[in-house]
Amino acid sequence: MTDHQRIHPVDLESQNKPTAPLVPQGSSRSDKPDPAIPYPPYRQYPPSQLRPPKRRRGNCFCRCLCCTICILILLVIIIAAVAAALYFIFDPKLPKYSVDRFQITQFSTNSSNFANATFDVTVTAENPNKGIGIYYENGSKLNVLYSDYSLAGGSFPAFYQGHKNTTVLTVVMAGGVQLGGEVMNSLQQQQQAGMIPVEFKGEIPVRIKLGALKIWKFTSKVRCDLVIDSLTENSQIKIKSSSCKFSLKL
Repeated sequence: MTDHQRIHPVDLESQNKPTAPLVPQGSSRSDKPDPAIPYPPYRQYPPSQLRPPKRRRGNCFCRCLCCTICILILLVIIIAAVAAALYFIFDPKLPKYSVDRFQITQFSTNSSNFANATFDVTVTAENPNKGIGIYYENGSKLNVLYSDYSLAGGSFPAFYQGHKNTTVLTVVMAGGVQLGGEVMNSLQQQQQAGMIPVEFKGEIPVRIKLGALKIWKFTSKVRCDLVIDSLTENSQIKIKSSSCKFSLKL
């Protein structure tokens, strides 16, 4: 092996040795602290104050909405259960009405086609229920109409109708109306033929009695389409046909 290929050892410590002293001149370094030099006071820093998480308004609204819906559903279920129990216990049936007699005590017209009329109408009201009573209250409206003209009006008397009861009432109805020329001509023709269509309408406020409880208030609506033979004063009118419809409205 030649001389220039020889490997000479290198002093690494001498190369990495710092050129400047780590401790300045004129100062002394000791592992023990100088008791004459006090330590700086220890500062205790408060922990960082974390803000509480904001409540989401959307979640609160959803909870309130869900609770409200659940309460409403529960109330509907309870009401439906009570109504079903009452239905099976009392077995409610609609009352029945009919117009049995139609008597004219006054009917007159003048040259201006103004008609005055007074009727005695006999109405039969039937309550077919075993455990339900009916209170007929004040504020009822009854009308006799011809071609949508109200010939006479009256009211149904206030009374109580018990279980399985049939009541016959005679109602006095009176009034006056201005009829047109065509309507009067049509009435005279139907009078001669003995086929006069009239309409009986009634709106009667009633209350239902279940057992000992006087509860719900309804409006009983009655409509009867009648065909009578005459509108002659002080005569017994013959009812040729009668068709009545009944409905209840809260």
